[in-house]
Amino acid sequence: MRQRWPQRLWIVRHGQSAGNVARDAADAAGQSIIDIDVRDVDVPLSDLGQRQAEALGRWFAEMDEAARPEIVLVSPYIRARQTARQICEAGGIAGGATTPLVDERLREREFGIFDRLTTLGIREKYPEQAEHRMLLGKFYHRPPGGESWADVILRLRSALDTISLHHADRRVLIVCHQVVVLCLRYILEGMDEAQVLAIDKAGEVVNCGLCEYEFEPDDAKLCVPKLVRYNFAAPLIEEATPVTSEPDAMVAAR
Repeated sequence: MRQRWPQRLWIVRHGQSAGNVARDAADAAGQSIIDIDVRDVDVPLSDLGQRQAEALGRWFAEMDEAARPEIVLVSPYIRARQTARQICEAGGIAGGATTPLVDERLREREFGIFDRLTTLGIREKYPEQAEHRMLLGKFYHRPPGGESWADVILRLRSALDTISLHHADRRVLIVCHQVVVLCLRYILEGMDEAQVLAIDKAGEVVNCGLCEYEFEPDDAKLCVPKLVRYNFAAPLIEEATPVTSEPDAMVAAR
């Protein structure tokens, strides 16, 4: 008997955002504050991010209809919603679906008082918090007004419960953010803190890169998640679209 999992699950980080570009500029200039004048939720895709999302949508569209995603779940943040819309408009969703389902539990990690600060800015403005984070580790450190990785995982467990309840045996695409991709891996693969942080340390999550799971019975006849691929950038490479993996603007201390 199958557990109530999707038939297949894709998890995608949004395309390159204007925040990614602003963060790189701030780091290169040795600045303490990232120069961006909108809320994190309102940061849009860059022109390159739009192209990345379109390329991924066309890659999905080339699949057989019976293999494409059927359901699209998306973070409410503008850059994620724009990515999902581009994928839909490129024909990447079975049945021609064009309306992603917004789920606030898929939102970016909230950074509280660290919002818009570079790593240098955090050390300068909040040296005690920087030291506390170094001692506690970023998995459990919660900046005042913000979230730890463990906090993000708590809300994502709820989101996965909803997916298993409403979208069992469907093909589901999630469009979200870098930390969310990693925290979903933590849950689906039963990781511990050291394991997920090792993946994070090994490299950034690629913008519009694919993390894909299939769900097949194991020896105990339980349906378990199996990682098929991670940080898969071939849809971008095939169209000669530049591959990027910068942390988000508000994620200097993610």
